[in-house]
Amino acid sequence: MSGRELSYLQAFNEAMHQLMAEDDDVFVAGEDVAGKGGVFGSFVGLLDEFGERRMIDTPISEQAIVGLGIGAAVAGLRPVVDLMFMDFVLVSMDQIANQAAKLKYMFGGNASLPMTITTNGGAGLSAAAQHSQSLEAMLCHVPGLKVVMPATPYDCKGLMAASVREDNPVIFVKHKRMFGVKGEVPEELYEVPLGQAAITREGSDVTVIAYSRMASEALAAAATLADEGVDCEVIDLRTVQPLDIETIVASARKTNRIVVVHEAVRFGGLGAEIAAQIQEHAFDHLDAPVARVGAPFSPIPFSPALETAYVPSAERIAAEIRATMHRPAPGVTV
Repeated sequence: MSGRELSYLQAFNEAMHQLMAEDDDVFVAGEDVAGKGGVFGSFVGLLDEFGERRMIDTPISEQAIVGLGIGAAVAGLRPVVDLMFMDFVLVSMDQIANQAAKLKYMFGGNASLPMTITTNGGAGLSAAAQHSQSLEAMLCHVPGLKVVMPATPYDCKGLMAASVREDNPVIFVKHKRMFGVKGEVPEELYEVPLGQAAITREGSDVTVIAYSRMASEALAAAATLADEGVDCEVIDLRTVQPLDIETIVASARKTNRIVVVHEAVRFGGLGAEIAAQIQEHAFDHLDAPVARVGAPFSPIPFSPALETAYVPSAERIAAEIRATMHRPAPGVTV
């Protein structure tokens, strides 16, 4: 590490400046990405440096934005297309799921689609039910897509570099509540490999698996529990599709207890898939059922107080870890 600190948003912006300087085929298209630098300032300064040919403000049409990216990618360019909020992925889902994700397969592997879709997900800004969702489980269910959800400034820059250089469609989800989070970021351009999780805290008693904002909440919960004598291992998935099941299973066999955390609705979330794969590959190593922490089955409320109660927190994660530590092994009667 260089010792140089950037915010999460600055790390993303620096990655974009360096990627566009490196490769003339990289361009950005989306609503207000050029003149205003994006709804949250993700693309500030790029218009001045690279001009209107490579920074394109589009009409308000998510289907058209993604369709533009698909066509440009097939033609040999490397587009970064921006959808302001993750919720708007649903407006363009036909282009994403039926065109972008399937194109390489339908051309027998003879076509590539080096397109990155950037968007902003998660709650915490009182942006209400239509601008705060975490919809990664839907995207991960579509073969042909890669889904990236960084939790630190370092990973935000490195994963963005890997995403833009990837020859398959990638959906890159920044978390809106993490824009100001600071951390060490090297000045040079580097890659964090897609599909490779990080063990952000070594431990021996229980494994906590999380990603995006929840990776930070999991570390906070682990710090609290350390004072209580519980040694948590924390895994930040970083990429949720493809899933680094090898790292997960190795940790399950080491600690024997698992808690999976995500901000998305608990029902049908990625936690269920991770729990299923753990029981397939490490069932005999488990001393308790795999626990899951997620949001309730409800739209995200506008009210700040209700939203705070809705989103999983370090306190809720810690409570679930405590419960898991006291659960008996499957088949054991207490």
